[in-house]
Amino acid sequence: MRTKDTLFRSTSQETKADTTARVAREIIQSEAEERQKKTAAQRAARLEREAVDRGLAEPRKSSAAAPKP
Repeated sequence: MRTKDTLFRSTSQETKADTTARVAREIIQSEAEERQKKTAAQRAARLEREAVDRGLAEPRKSSAAAPKP
């Protein structure tokens, strides 16, 4: 005899698909977090390197911007 509970019960295949989707989302989320951390570290290193480079080399002044005496 079929009842509402047995007729519309989720199958094990649907449950496996839900599990797979959840695990995939967790993996994608963790990879995104790692990528953001790596990007932030690389950005900080680049900014530090640029600051050191600016300190060593004086910026050139444009001859057009300097008034002539």
